[in-house]
Amino acid sequence: MVGAGTQTPKRRTRIQRANEKKILEAALEVFSQNGFRGSTIDQIAEEAGMSKPNLLYYFKSKQDIHETLLSRLLDSWLAPLRELSEDGDPLEEILNYVRRKIEMARDFPRESRLFANEIVQGAPRIKPILEGEINQLVLDKSAIMRKWMQEGRIKQVDPRHLIFSIWATTQHYADFEVQVKVVMGQGIDDPAQFETTKAYLEQLFTSLLKAD
Repeated sequence: MVGAGTQTPKRRTRIQRANEKKILEAALEVFSQNGFRGSTIDQIAEEAGMSKPNLLYYFKSKQDIHETLLSRLLDSWLAPLRELSEDGDPLEEILNYVRRKIEMARDFPRESRLFANEIVQGAPRIKPILEGEINQLVLDKSAIMRKWMQEGRIKQVDPRHLIFSIWATTQHYADFEVQVKVVMGQGIDDPAQFETTKAYLEQLFTSLLKAD
């Protein structure tokens, strides 16, 4: 029984859930193109095909929408690094991480640009997560890699720089998609170009890490 003075949260209707999804999809498109500062509620409403007052019924502000997107993004964005296992073969574990990251760059380019824009602006909306959860995850996985290096199973490099290099080389194909398409003629949304890119990155990190 619900106590006096308390209210049971209202269940959202199917239409409400659909409208929230539509707003977030529109916001992802707008934010990934213009960044947080360059985007407006009016642009998001127009992209969603909704009136501004209708949009504000679901989200109280541009920041509210942006924070919702980032929160959902971070869970999926960090999953591949969380899955790196101390019990696996060191080189294969790292190459699997590289593969997952280039797949995410192919499948979720707008999400990658959303995250990149947030970091470029100084991470004002996710700095506590960056300083806490993300930093700790990098430290934990770096410790696993150092152990592998000390055992002679992969070459000695700074694990933090290794993780940065994986982020840079994979997310580049999403964050600078226009440049990639101009230079290469195709982006990694093209199946053949994706396979060539993945093979190159595997070769790159194998050459860097494979023990003599």
